[in-house]
Amino acid sequence: MAVGPGLAQNQTTGLVCAHHHLYSALARGMPAPPRTPGSFLDILELVWWRLDVALDLDTIEWSAKLGALEALERGTTCIIDHHESPNAIEGSLEVITSACAEVGVRVNAAYGLTDRHPGGFDQARGMTEGARLGIEENRRHLAAGGRGMVGIHAAFTCSDETLEAAASLAAEFGVGVHIHVAEGHADQGAASRLADLTTNQWLIVHGVHLADDHKLAGTIIHNPRSNMNNAVGYARPTRFTNPVGLGTDGIGADMVDEFRVAYVRLREDDVTESPDIVWAMLATNASLFPESADDIVTWSYDDMDPWRLAFTTGVSPTHISIAGETVMNNGVLTNVDAHEIRAKAAEAAQRLFTKVETI
Repeated sequence: MAVGPGLAQNQTTGLVCAHHHLYSALARGMPAPPRTPGSFLDILELVWWRLDVALDLDTIEWSAKLGALEALERGTTCIIDHHESPNAIEGSLEVITSACAEVGVRVNAAYGLTDRHPGGFDQARGMTEGARLGIEENRRHLAAGGRGMVGIHAAFTCSDETLEAAASLAAEFGVGVHIHVAEGHADQGAASRLADLTTNQWLIVHGVHLADDHKLAGTIIHNPRSNMNNAVGYARPTRFTNPVGLGTDGIGADMVDEFRVAYVRLREDDVTESPDIVWAMLATNASLFPESADDIVTWSYDDMDPWRLAFTTGVSPTHISIAGETVMNNGVLTNVDAHEIRAKAAEAAQRLFTKVETI
């Protein structure tokens, strides 16, 4: 994100969310898990892994439209998305891309392949049928010219063969791999398994339990609110020599709010730290999605300066132009019917919740 030549003090370029799960947009209000999760793995198994197996192409579409709408309303014009829907893999990335385009948000999409689903293990390939289908979905999307990466859920849910196949596919198309790494203790061994595969194009998401000298190439994406919510620990992002960006891990796409939380968490760890450190993460995000520089967001606050924003709430966009086209005027989106999207997304959410309750 930039405040510089050609921009007023109440303007920035479009914000970028460097790690999102758009499918989580319909999760609010979903049925409670069968028991209270007591660990990070419990949260995955009892909440998110129940949700993703219930997704179909229809609910994927409306979650993407709602997530993109809410992103745009917060000045985020570009999203790097990590998707999983094990019972609706084929075509899922095109659905997400089309839904975001309809709203007016750019998206870099990847399918997070994994071997965690039982059954169908192919000994010759060294992976499950689900992982194979995930690889093919990433391939289809990239071969069709879609903006994207190759997604991996996390090393601890994948065989070595699956990790190698994903890295090979990314190299074939000249893109990076988008992967959760060392988010929880279960994935502490990820660095040793990935060290020979990573490149500077990879997105290393979380990195909470990475060693300081982890030897992984790529950009680390810090997700402070999610890490706090899941009680997995603090990544202490200033210790890394890698570039560091900022994501939400599916908790909306309000990057100004994420900046504020990231600064407070940073300050709690080291009282000498400055909000400029986190502001630089937003600049890293912008480098991952250069088209964001073509977008201009005018804000309700007169001075979009990190030292002021760190202690100011209620900052919202009033005008947004994407590549020169006005998409928000006086705080109202002009190219989509926000009420209709919310209404249809709510209907899709109820269909999704009905399926979740059976899982």
